[in-house]
Amino acid sequence: MNFSDDQIIALLGGTKAVAELCGVAPPAVTQWRTRGIPHGQLLFLAAKLEKQSHGLVTRKEMFPNNWWFVWPELAENN
Repeated sequence: MNFSDDQIIALLGGTKAVAELCGVAPPAVTQWRTRGIPHGQLLFLAAKLEKQSHGLVTRKEMFPNNWWFVWPELAENN
């Protein structure tokens, strides 16, 4: 299932919550809603997103070409 960056931010609790999680100012997150969440920040948020979405969005789906480099423990759960 594909979510827009705006939907991802909303699912994670909104602009302020995501800003606090990432250690950035809320205006940065506001820009991400339209310009896209930076790749590094998305990697950082991926596990939280998977949990918050109750598995509707998985790290494997978000990063199909390299998830095992970042989360090798997921390979054990196949």
